[in-house]
Amino acid sequence: MRKNPTMLKSLFLICFAPSITFAQISSQQIDSLVADALVKFKVAGAAVAVVKDGKVIHSKGYGLVDITTKQAVNENTNFQIASNTKAFTTTALAILEEEGKLKWTDKVIDHIPEFKMYNAYVTENFNILDLLTHRSGLGLGVGDLMFFPDGTDFTIQDVVSCFQYFKPVSAFRTQFDYDNLLYMVAGEVIARASGMSYELFVQKRIIEPLQMKNTFVGYLQKDKSNLAAPHSSESGTIKIIDSYDIGMADAAGGIFSNVADMSKWMIVRLNKGKYGPDLKNSLFSINNHNEMWRIHTVLETNDNPRYNSHFNGYGLGWVLTDIVGKFEVSHTGGLPGMLSIVTMYPDLNLGIVILTNTENGGGGLFSSLTNTISDSYLGLDDYAWIDKMVAWSNEDKNEGDSVTKKTWEQVELVKKNKVKNENFIGIYTDKWFGDVEVFEKNKQLWIKCSRSPKLNGPMALYNDTTFAIKWEYQAMNCDAFALFSFDETGKAQAIKMEGISPNIDFSFDFQDLDLKRIKK
Repeated sequence: MRKNPTMLKSLFLICFAPSITFAQISSQQIDSLVADALVKFKVAGAAVAVVKDGKVIHSKGYGLVDITTKQAVNENTNFQIASNTKAFTTTALAILEEEGKLKWTDKVIDHIPEFKMYNAYVTENFNILDLLTHRSGLGLGVGDLMFFPDGTDFTIQDVVSCFQYFKPVSAFRTQFDYDNLLYMVAGEVIARASGMSYELFVQKRIIEPLQMKNTFVGYLQKDKSNLAAPHSSESGTIKIIDSYDIGMADAAGGIFSNVADMSKWMIVRLNKGKYGPDLKNSLFSINNHNEMWRIHTVLETNDNPRYNSHFNGYGLGWVLTDIVGKFEVSHTGGLPGMLSIVTMYPDLNLGIVILTNTENGGGGLFSSLTNTISDSYLGLDDYAWIDKMVAWSNEDKNEGDSVTKKTWEQVELVKKNKVKNENFIGIYTDKWFGDVEVFEKNKQLWIKCSRSPKLNGPMALYNDTTFAIKWEYQAMNCDAFALFSFDETGKAQAIKMEGISPNIDFSFDFQDLDLKRIKK
């Protein structure tokens, strides 16, 4: 789901602007920054909250819930927080650990006997911490096509059994590669250990005690009267896109929340699990607070001299680093048209949350605003983050668009070339993804994925062995190449796939498919 949440502050662009030194940015300054960012990043709506020393000092909505209804965003407008759900999942496990229903080092097969990884050693030794720390040995976003795009018919049982079919890209526990599917397995551990669904457990044991009154997990979200609609500015103008149903992936990214409620979440995290009057209640112990905010998987350190970082790593649902000598705890989240970021500085007792409802521009908006607000509290000068990230985003988009444009130009160049459609037509299958059919429609080759109905579309010849697929699903940039291999008679026997654009979301893991023709 979106690009991996390692280091937003690692973007160091050579771009200078007049410096303005300011400490503890004011609400009026935040208002002005957000207004500027909404326009420059082409974002429909956003919400921002800042907590300091246990109090909410800023909490506001900006822009529109929906560009068609013109409803305004406020501090209670719900957004999908996507992968910021992961910290709720690890907290749920911490609660169960303290109740003696599991241990962090329990083997996953002790709770889910049918769980199976890519070899016997890893299966036997894979523990609950391994589900949460992105060190499985498998590649970035592996298997995400099971829920990207939405509308697939895969189940949690499919997820539990799929890992045996993937090829590792690194040795077990040696490399960070962000994943979502293993968090879904963690959700199943929670369900089996607690005796209730993941959704109900998180709702009853975390959200309700913290009085996050308008926050819901997955299907429990019923009232949609103040729910932000997803948008995209991929085409250059802001357009509304279909809402995304994350389905079985709730433990990886299924929570709906707002900045008013997320402020409560940040405050309890900054209070090391304590909440309520006089902080007499405890959501989790200090030991588990330390466990969740301890580096389990090492990441590359930020090389921007502005921040003088010395370490960087992934805890349990959190990215952990140091910024000019201060500990930073953060995570991002993204689904189609929904992007979020939570950033905390325990040394400053400071927390910042930003929620947005527009694909493409939302990430630049939340990064630049978070950096600007946090920089002010860190005593750094104004770095003109908005303009820098607009420039970076435009450069990145232009590079990606150039690759995509050249692809479709090549398709036009070979448009008159003929191939024998019958050599490609057939059903191909992958062990974890299921059947994919290549068929003829109006004399043109088409492709459709039986378990992911939104992935269907026409195939255009790119070269003798490769076709470019224009999916009917266009809510995200995910068009793909299909690369065929043949037998000695010239009949296609297998398909490999990869995304066309370098900016494709990593959750479209077409490269993990190994499609073989079904023999009949």
